[in-house]
Amino acid sequence: MKRILTTASGGPSTLSFTRSLRDADPKKEEYYIVGTDCDRYNIHRSEVDRTYLCPRADDPNYIPFIKHVIEKEGIDFLHSQPEIEAYVIGKHRKEIMETGCRLFMPDQDTIELLRDKSRSYYVWKNAGLKVPENMDINNEEDLKRAFERFGEDIWIRETVGAAGKGSLSRPTYEMALAHINSRNAWGRTVAAEHLTSDTTTWQSIWYEGELVVAQGRKREYWAFSNRAQSGVTGLTGTGTTISDPLLDELSIKCIGSADKKPHGIFSVDFTYDREGFPNPTEINIAKFFTTHHFITRTGCNMPQILVQLAFGEYDGPFGVMNPCQKDMHWIRGIDVIPVLIHKSEIEAKVAEYEGLMKEL
Repeated sequence: MKRILTTASGGPSTLSFTRSLRDADPKKEEYYIVGTDCDRYNIHRSEVDRTYLCPRADDPNYIPFIKHVIEKEGIDFLHSQPEIEAYVIGKHRKEIMETGCRLFMPDQDTIELLRDKSRSYYVWKNAGLKVPENMDINNEEDLKRAFERFGEDIWIRETVGAAGKGSLSRPTYEMALAHINSRNAWGRTVAAEHLTSDTTTWQSIWYEGELVVAQGRKREYWAFSNRAQSGVTGLTGTGTTISDPLLDELSIKCIGSADKKPHGIFSVDFTYDREGFPNPTEINIAKFFTTHHFITRTGCNMPQILVQLAFGEYDGPFGVMNPCQKDMHWIRGIDVIPVLIHKSEIEAKVAEYEGLMKEL
C-alpha cells in the first residue's frame, strides 16, 4: 500500500486528486492518504485517512512541519495542488526527498518561470506564439500608458496567483489605480488587451521530455461570475471534454518554449481572441486544474498515472492525446454533487422545452 501525502486536502482541487486515487482499481492500487491543510475549517472536508492542520506555505515552519508529517506517517509520495505550496515544496525538494519521500515535479526554474504571467508572456511572444499584448505596470505612468494603448478594452491582472487574482475587466483608469494601490500591487501587475470569454485548458503529464498523456477541456462558463468584477472566479461552472488538433499543437509549443525537457504536470490555459484563435494566458505548473476528477470520470485517471510514474510502475502508452469521450459535460455547483452527462442529453432537454413552448 502506497502512503500518499496531499496538501490543502480540504480544497476542491485536492478533493479531485484524492477522489481520483480512490477511483483507482483497488485490485491494482491501494493508497493510504494523509492530508494537510492550513484552514481549520476546510480541513474537515478532506476525504483522506488522516489529516493534520498545518502552517501556511509562507510560514518558516511550513517545510519542517511537512517533513515531520512525512517521517511520522512514513509517506512515500507527496503531491500538492495549490500553486503557492507547489512552489515552496519545489524550492525545498532536495531536503524533502532526503526523507525518502518521492516527488514528481517540473524543474524549479520552470515552476518559477511559469507561475509568473509576465515572464511566460515574453517567452511565448519571443517563440512566435500568438499572445494577447501585455504591458508591465510598475507605476502610475505605466498604467496611464496602458490605458492610452488599450483604451476601454483593457484587462488588468496580477502576475502571480490563481483564480483570477487581482483581475479587472474593462475598468476605468480611476478604478484600476485604486485597485492596484489597495493591493500594493505595483510591479506585479500587467495590463493586456481584452479577449473573449471563451476559454480552454489542456492538461498534460510529461516524463523527462516525453508527453505521456494530455486532455483538452472547454470551460462553458465561470461559476458565480456575477460575484467578481472581472467575471473570472477560478471556479468552472461546466466543463466539456474536447479534442482539437490546433490546441494540441499550440500547447506542446507553449510547453516546449518554456522547458526543453518538461517533466511533471503542465496545464495550459487559453483564451480565444475575436478571430476565434486560442491565445495562451498561463500554464498552471506542477498541478492539475481544479476539476480534474472530471477527466478521471470520463476515462483517464491522471493522478493515478502520476503516482505510477513517480514509482516507476507506469506501463501504459506515451503520447496519448485526448483519450476521453468528446462532448462530456461536468456540471458543478456549490453543495451539489457534480453531474456527468453527454452533450446530447442537454440538447434533448432543450429540444423538449422548445417543443412545449410551441404548444403554448
